[in-house]
Amino acid sequence: MPLWKIHGDGRTVAPDAVVRPEERLSWPATIAIGVQHVVAMFGATFLVPILTGFPVPTTLLFSGVGTILFLLVTRNKLPSYLGSSFAFIAPVTAATATAGMGSALAGIVAVGVLLGVIGVVVHTVGVKWVDRFLPPVLAGTIVALIGFNLAGAARGNYELSPITATFTLAVTILFAVVFRGFLGRISIFLGVIAGYIFAAVRGELDFSAVEAADWFGLPSFHLPDFVSPGTWTAMAMFLPVVLVLIAENVGHVRGVATMVEDPSINKQTGKALIADGISTSLAGFFGGSGTTTYGENIGVMASTRVYSTAAYWVAGITAILLSMSPKFGAVINSVPAGVLGGVTTALYGLIGVIGIKIWVDNRVDFSRPVNQYTAAVGLIVAVGGFQIVDPDSGFQLGGIVLATVGAILIYHLGNLIARVRKSGADDPKPLEAVGPIGGDPA
Repeated sequence: MPLWKIHGDGRTVAPDAVVRPEERLSWPATIAIGVQHVVAMFGATFLVPILTGFPVPTTLLFSGVGTILFLLVTRNKLPSYLGSSFAFIAPVTAATATAGMGSALAGIVAVGVLLGVIGVVVHTVGVKWVDRFLPPVLAGTIVALIGFNLAGAARGNYELSPITATFTLAVTILFAVVFRGFLGRISIFLGVIAGYIFAAVRGELDFSAVEAADWFGLPSFHLPDFVSPGTWTAMAMFLPVVLVLIAENVGHVRGVATMVEDPSINKQTGKALIADGISTSLAGFFGGSGTTTYGENIGVMASTRVYSTAAYWVAGITAILLSMSPKFGAVINSVPAGVLGGVTTALYGLIGVIGIKIWVDNRVDFSRPVNQYTAAVGLIVAVGGFQIVDPDSGFQLGGIVLATVGAILIYHLGNLIARVRKSGADDPKPLEAVGPIGGDPA
């Protein structure tokens, strides 16, 4: 029995139809759509290792491997590409600066293991407890604070070449508002290309590493460091990322279930979390970035109406093949600081806006003090880069950890007290599930 049934004539999709996960078009069409998924994810996936100093080919390799693992764990029932998660940028940057790359990789592994354990719990008892622990006001706050916490990093790159950065930022925004459909969704990727060409004209490129790199070869691998004292300090910075990955995966599953009008797909939520956890841990063990489901690929599926998992097998294999070229990785690593400064000014802000979108989509009531203080304190602590440092042991808690813990405590303890006192300060809405994160509006 074939893995996928042929949809219709294998060439076209009727206006009122979709190609379901268990179906596919002809192989030429399926391969073309799979490559399109790689292009859609590429602009976001390659930025994470560039910004964190991780090897690009290694990240791309485990992005492809993670996608295939995801399809195997979900038994070809849930279409998804696993790309680099932006939620890891802040903790990886901080951990690498203070404790080294090995400690950052250990943090990624820890996130993956915890996410996998949560996936097992969700698969066993259901996702309702996640909805209660991570209601919209909290989910939005945590996503937003991770993005806004990176404002200083964007400014640092921007100041290294303000002219190139300004040009890159301007054309990125221009592409987003001029183009419609697929090209509009990859405006950041197009902005990087335009900025790269502009930087080349200005003489800001260094191609020495590209010229020295081989055309074909294995990616470089690095192992996590679980023994250094700084590792356990750094690991605390990664824990809030788990909450973001839960929200992204839950949102992805529900988005696909809605678009193909098949509620049974929601039963794959636990398996999706398990698969992403395994993929993230595997990447962390060998030097890659942590992974997550991608809103960009949701956009491709929405525009093509093709939800076939066959296309994602093609995408995963394509990413693995691309990772086998060190010269390709060297080209990506040659992106100048000014280009990164321009694109991250938009990118980090967009991560924050995605959190705000969660508030808007779920109609969070900000007339209630509990909701007000949950968001207000969390965002200020993150943007301000608050820290708690023990000068004797060197242990420290950064802004993301403090902001996340503070927001969780304010929301849940504040609601408890307000409801006991019947003061009316609590969140009045039913505790809803987190909606889709990112992607195009329906």
